[in-house]
Amino acid sequence: MGKGRLEAFSDGVIAIIITIMVLEIRIPEDGAGIDALGRVWPIIASYLVSFVFVGIYWNNHHHLLHAAQKVSAGIMWANLHLLFWLSLIPVVTGWVGHHPEAAWPTSLYGVVLLCSAIAYVILQGRIIASHGGDRSLLAHALGADWKGKLSPLLYAAGIGIAFVQPQVSQLLYVTVAAIWLIPDRRIERELVGEGEATGS
Repeated sequence: MGKGRLEAFSDGVIAIIITIMVLEIRIPEDGAGIDALGRVWPIIASYLVSFVFVGIYWNNHHHLLHAAQKVSAGIMWANLHLLFWLSLIPVVTGWVGHHPEAAWPTSLYGVVLLCSAIAYVILQGRIIASHGGDRSLLAHALGADWKGKLSPLLYAAGIGIAFVQPQVSQLLYVTVAAIWLIPDRRIERELVGEGEATGS
């Protein structure tokens, strides 16, 4: 399979995920004032955070596949594994949006985020393994990958803390989103450097 087909399929799934999430936001039917909008703010807030997360995955997934020269069966299954967890984001987004002060929705939201992060790391690993291991372009670009190591720790902490103080957990999730919202140019720099080295 060419990586263009894999990327197109992934883009389509991610677009559907965003569409499903926005459909969860209902127009207030009990008024036309700002107070009516305020009553649905937790749903809007959960949508906004999840939209940022999905957008981050879409952006990084794009760069990740650009670092791949071929698509193996392992990469295909790892990609599907990632899309599976991302497809659950609309479910937990809606649940935590309707029950922002409850422990289980907030904790399960963190579980989906943690599993998505793990799935992304697995996809990275499959691409690295099929492109020369530690000598591959992607392995060199990722380097220490402190953001990739810190994020699962914050998710795991949020999952547990949700049963004590859900708002603190939600703050941890937002913190991870803020960390990744800063543009990550590592792979892009490596691709540019390789192009200059090969004259392409």
